[in-house]
Amino acid sequence: MFCIPYFSPVTREGRILRKYRILCMESELVLNDRGQHAEDRVARPAEADFRRLTDAVERARRALLADQHPDGHWCYELEADCTIPAEYVLFLRYLGESQPELEAKIGRYLRARQEGHGGWPLYLGGDLDISCTVKAYYALKMIGDDPEAPHMVRARKAVLERGGAARANVFTRIALAIFGQLPWRAVPFIPPEIMLLPRWFFFHLDKVSYWSRTVMVPLFVIYAFKARAANPDGVGVRELFTVDPEKERHYFPVRSLLNRLILMVERTIRPLEPLIPSGIRRKALKKAEAWFTPRCNEGGLGAIFPAMINAYMAFDLLGHDADESLMVEARKAIDDLLVVDGDTAYCQPCVSPVWDTGLACLALLVEGAEENREELSNALGWLGELQLLDEPGDWRPDHPDLPGGGWAFQYENAYYPDLDDTAVVAWAMHLSSDRDRYSERIRRATDWLRGMQSRNGGFAAFDSDNTHYALNEIPFADHGALLDPPTSDVSARCVALMGQLGRSEDGDSLHRVLAYLRAEQETNGSWFGRWGTNYIYGTWSVLSALEHVSDADAGGMVRRAADWLQSVQHADGGWGETNDSYLDTARSCGDDRSTAFQTAWAMLGLMAAGEGDTEAVRRGAEYLLSAQAAEGGWSDPEFTAPGFPRVFYLRYHGYSMFFPLWALARYRNHVNAR
Repeated sequence: MFCIPYFSPVTREGRILRKYRILCMESELVLNDRGQHAEDRVARPAEADFRRLTDAVERARRALLADQHPDGHWCYELEADCTIPAEYVLFLRYLGESQPELEAKIGRYLRARQEGHGGWPLYLGGDLDISCTVKAYYALKMIGDDPEAPHMVRARKAVLERGGAARANVFTRIALAIFGQLPWRAVPFIPPEIMLLPRWFFFHLDKVSYWSRTVMVPLFVIYAFKARAANPDGVGVRELFTVDPEKERHYFPVRSLLNRLILMVERTIRPLEPLIPSGIRRKALKKAEAWFTPRCNEGGLGAIFPAMINAYMAFDLLGHDADESLMVEARKAIDDLLVVDGDTAYCQPCVSPVWDTGLACLALLVEGAEENREELSNALGWLGELQLLDEPGDWRPDHPDLPGGGWAFQYENAYYPDLDDTAVVAWAMHLSSDRDRYSERIRRATDWLRGMQSRNGGFAAFDSDNTHYALNEIPFADHGALLDPPTSDVSARCVALMGQLGRSEDGDSLHRVLAYLRAEQETNGSWFGRWGTNYIYGTWSVLSALEHVSDADAGGMVRRAADWLQSVQHADGGWGETNDSYLDTARSCGDDRSTAFQTAWAMLGLMAAGEGDTEAVRRGAEYLLSAQAAEGGWSDPEFTAPGFPRVFYLRYHGYSMFFPLWALARYRNHVNAR
């Protein structure tokens, strides 16, 4: 079929450049062949409805541009559960510090997020998480909350009903050991001599993820010194234990046969720690310090909060003074994560400027590359300067001959460029009106991505072939997130970039990754979302990639995925899925609250699948229009992504800004091309 372009008589809000009309018509011709049935098409919106749509897009555009920093980038708040702000309070007390005004604001933030079950969840509306609850309770008690206050009584009761603080995870037990609330035998045996193990050994740092390395190495130092918090007020939480912590014998529940074997080995060698020669211990500590010192920068170790506070504590234990430049820089990186409003405050786990800027650019490119040319030029220019070309990185030992070309997630994290950000930034540069200006950066990025492909055809976030799954059975890994294996969502972003570039040298890589995605598709047609919640995110990610490859390569994947997305649309026209789907993969998300960002994902996925004229997409657009705030943006309190499924979730505040704009702008372009 041929689509007659429609020329709206309105001004800037209704104008679509000829380039975009042509793109939409080409997309229509290709994508309708993939699945949309002619009888499923809905009539073109009436002129009044189209004006309403273009007005909404323009208001969303203005709202997004209002958040752009003067140097061209975007950086929205990145919120985690209450574990992080609670840990910030514990960090202050570890150092013997007190900041009453700040702590009062953090206290208000924590109290406001206590749920009806008495504890604190990992995400809005989630079940009680015992580890988060123990830390939040401890922080509030340090701030000065009366243990007999109703909210504290409810929290304590909830913890005790679930077995007490001894059932908390490894990271929480380490914190409790540092504060003298339980013995060090309650935490895994993690001596610094681990740094001396050869690469062929069962465990080696290179075999685990970037986030695991940066968190663990300073913890080796903390464990070696059996660090003890200053805790000037002597605040404790022994009331959270059902058994005297010194008498507790069940800190490590057996998870598997291999886990049982490793626990037996650990119990055998732990008593031998005092026999380690002092020279070996000094060598191990020196190697640990030499490892994490160069990885500390203005963004902190790994640019993630847990690693950053561990590094500060380790430097302190190793004898560094608080006024040394590296200590001052490390502390500033931690404090820069604070978000302080009028009455409340919290601490972010990290910041996301590269990711936010890349996604904002993709949304604006769909809205209108020429209309937003100046803003896009500033943003892409800012991103270009952050490309990591010749810097050292933890990925290099496995790829010694691969030139760099990636981008990190944060302002500064040179050792850890990630594939997802790299694909998104290069994708935006390729679509820009000034793509020739970025051609070398795009080439370097794509070559680096291709070189980072894992053996199974997929792409991971930071490493390749980080699939030593047996390591998830070590006692330290009770969170199950020690590794960085390939995922469908990151793989899809790499497909989207390579498919659009159409380079012959990427052909084999594309063939392998498409086979990986075909194998990863669920029986219901969806894909798992590792870095976004959850199946809606994974399915959008893959569909947005498959539209850039041939029908032969996409196979039957597209039709099944589009059918699944339509099957989980809500009665209000939107889509929504909570993090409960990570706990129960069989549950339906039909009863979950619709959100703007997940509605946008679903719409973008359906339009990529050639379903732009369906009632489902029209109803999705109507939901976004009705949910839009007066200033042009959207706001959803839901947590939008897992840091680690089941144990750590994030709320990207920017997702409700650029994804709905992206979806509505693409829908507007599609309607205008009919």
